[in-house]
Order: sequence, then C-alpha cells, then structure tokens
Amino acid sequence: MLSIGSDEIHLWLAFDREIHDAGLLAACRRLLNPAERQQEQRFHFAKDRQQYLVTRALTRSVLSYYAPVAPQDWRFRKLEHGRPQIINPQAGDLVFNLSHTAGLIVLGITGGGTLGVDTENIIERSPPLEISRRYFSPRETDDLLALPQALQAERFFHYWTLKESYIKARSLGLALPLEQFSFHFPAENEIDIAFDPRLDDQPERWHFRLLRPTPEHLLAVCAAHAPASPPRRLSLRRIVPLTPLADVSAPQPIETLLLRQTQSESQASPENPANPANHAA
Repeated sequence: MLSIGSDEIHLWLAFDREIHDAGLLAACRRLLNPAERQQEQRFHFAKDRQQYLVTRALTRSVLSYYAPVAPQDWRFRKLEHGRPQIINPQAGDLVFNLSHTAGLIVLGITGGGTLGVDTENIIERSPPLEISRRYFSPRETDDLLALPQALQAERFFHYWTLKESYIKARSLGLALPLEQFSFHFPAENEIDIAFDPRLDDQPERWHFRLLRPTPEHLLAVCAAHAPASPPRRLSLRRIVPLTPLADVSAPQPIETLLLRQTQSESQASPENPANPANHAA
C-alpha cells in the first residue's frame, strides 16, 4: 500500500475522454453504490455520465491504495456545504478532494489537515470576464482589466481556480464570499493572498500552488500551512481507474509543471496588513 503523511499531497489525474474500453467502464460501474448508479443516470449527456462514472471509480480505487478497504466498500457522508468526507475508520487521517473539468479529473489526497483542488480547461471554456466585478476583489478586477486583452482569459482562470481551491479547503463552498479575499502575483513564482477582516483568516495559514499539468488545463492546490514550516511536498501521477498498484507509474516531477507557488514566509507589513502585496500564504 502507499503511505502518505500530513506533509505530502498526492495528485492523481485521470483523462476520462481517453477511456473507451466498455469492459473497463462496466467494471467501474460495479464499484458504485446504488445511489451513485442512480446519480450517473441523471446526467443527460453521455460524456457527463462517463465523467461522473470515472470520477467515482477513480476515488474509490485510488483510496484503496492507501487503506485496507475494498473500492466498493468506501463510505462517505456530505458535510454541510456538500463536501464528501470518508467515514471508514480504516482510513485514519486520510483526506481527499476532487475537481473535474472538460477532459480531466483530479483527485488530491493528503495524510491529514485540509486540502482543496480545482481544475479548469482554459482552452475549451471561455472566461466569463463580465462576472469579475461581482466575484473578484476590486484589486483583482483592476489588475485583470489592466492586462492586455490577450492575457486576460488565462489570468481570469488563475484567480478562479485559486479561489475555488481555497473555498473547497475551507469546506464552505460559495457560502464564503469570493470578493472578500484577494490574490496577487508580485513575481513570477509567487502568489500572495489577503483577507477581508470579516473572514477572520490569516495568510500564514495557507499555501497555494498553481500548476499546468497539460497545455489546456490549469490546476490550483490549496493546503493548510503551519507558519515557518516547509510547504507540503507534491507528487503527481496519471492514472486509469482500477489500475493495480503494482502497475502504477512513478510520480512525475512536479517542478516541471509549476507555474506559481506562494512564498514560504509572510512579509506582512504592520502598517498596511490588508495590502495583498504584503502577504504570503
């Protein structure tokens, strides 16, 4: 079995459009519980049914790499804002988070604490720039619209995936106002975040990474981060659900995919604590 500590994050990527084997899809379906099978059939389009099926099978089969639970025996409950939580006692401190977009499913796993992941297909999806003033902070909106038009689409998704990863790590969903926290990119490999006082949160608690696992996909990762401690180590694997652990490929070097990550220490200024440029998470 695989081991994972609270200082690690394992990212598993499945490309659902590349799965065409009817036998494999049938085997995936056998892992689902009755409620999941019913949910699969509620999707109108075949591509959405397949992505849901692969997502559920991916979660169940990969979790079984880490704990002595058969894939079909994993049990979950939904928290107040819909985030699934493992209830099998054999899982110990295992924590997971899911995200999917056109052509990609991402499963993040860590050995404790909090974790949020979000992915977007930035080629197939047009960015709804008109919603930036509603959901982004004034600083983010101004920075976005000040960019050349050719760069605005990708920057929009930088903000969107990072924000989604944070609210998923907090397990609050859109109950947490997106405009009350603000991201800023002071240098090529840095992400800063600032919080409205109403959120009662501190930048030093969080570490963010923004990755480009494929030319068309963006991936944001948010994890709780103890001050003065190193960020959690990342590893990334491409996986087809139900692959035996012995056949799972070695992790890809994450450094080749890194776009931006937060600084390791806060540089907050006591005179101006709300300025995003003065915060690192």
